[in-house]
Amino acid sequence: MSYLLEVEDLKVELGDRLVLEDVSFGLRSGEIHVLFGPNGSGKTTLVGAIAGLPTYRVVSGRILFMNEDITNKSVEERAKLGISVGFQNPPEITGVKLEDLLKLCLGKSRRDEFSMDEIRLIESFKLKDFLKRETHVGFSGGERKRSEILQLLFLKPKILLLDEPDSGVDVESLKLITGEIQRYIDSSGASALIITHKGDILDYINAKYGCVLLNGKIHCFADPMRVFEDIKREGYEGCVKCQLKSEKKW
Repeated sequence: MSYLLEVEDLKVELGDRLVLEDVSFGLRSGEIHVLFGPNGSGKTTLVGAIAGLPTYRVVSGRILFMNEDITNKSVEERAKLGISVGFQNPPEITGVKLEDLLKLCLGKSRRDEFSMDEIRLIESFKLKDFLKRETHVGFSGGERKRSEILQLLFLKPKILLLDEPDSGVDVESLKLITGEIQRYIDSSGASALIITHKGDILDYINAKYGCVLLNGKIHCFADPMRVFEDIKREGYEGCVKCQLKSEKKW
């Protein structure tokens, strides 16, 4: 089976600093991968480079999506192909009602009504009372994340790149968000790359692999809970050293 997303020997600069070096991995349809790593290791840079954000400059390597080289495509072109990004801190959007933004995600006009299925999903995310409010203005951390994930699901992406969806989120919101993400992936065949510092999210999603980004390189492709337990016990450096020892045995 071919990869939905494939990253080959990727080197990425942020400003004048080389952040990622020789990063390679593949993500197949219907899979969820969880990416761990210390602060400053390049996790957000990786997501930004895959999404095509101009701040992150690809020095060498390739990004393939559905067997097409997208390394030099714009953010807009990648979004149209089905790549969607969830940010760690969703911004406030003053002057734009949440219902209007959701309709834009669905390709509807402001005069169009939500379908019954769309209303059910809005209610599932507990956002019906927020539709007339400016997007994310005065929202709590959990409310912002629920709103952002709903927007992404309405876009019907082929791949979700989620930068710490569990950051600043209470347990109830985390269960709701991850449950809806899992349902969407199971029903659509989409995939997700999820950045996290916590293991709690592993209780609510069916992740195929966990991996560690350290010193600009990806290590430790294995069962995500095993990777997380190794990180807790040995730290990031210890987890990577353990993997390197195992590789030498093979």
